[in-house]
Amino acid sequence: MKNGQHGQKNIPCTKVMKVIGDYWTISIVQAIGSHKRRFCELERLLPDSNPVTLTSRLKDLEKLGLLSRTKDPKDKVCVHYSLTLSGKKLVPIASRIQSFAEDFVIEV
Repeated sequence: MKNGQHGQKNIPCTKVMKVIGDYWTISIVQAIGSHKRRFCELERLLPDSNPVTLTSRLKDLEKLGLLSRTKDPKDKVCVHYSLTLSGKKLVPIASRIQSFAEDFVIEV
């Protein structure tokens, strides 16, 4: 194998792990799931989050194409968040990571 080939093959995986490995990504994906969620719903479902961090992560996930943000035509202030097709592919992965975490947690 030539120098650098191994690293190049892992670039997509590394990029995905940076997204999935972010503290809030899995929690947000699980909170939204197959639903349309308003910001205040997400705040309730993610009580350890703060509005600034949650807003930032939602924007990041939207830029990555994992999340869709739509304004309610009846209420211009109301915004709904839902997972895109790519984002929905993360749901089973998030569930498996959650299961693994629950089995793996070591009491300290």
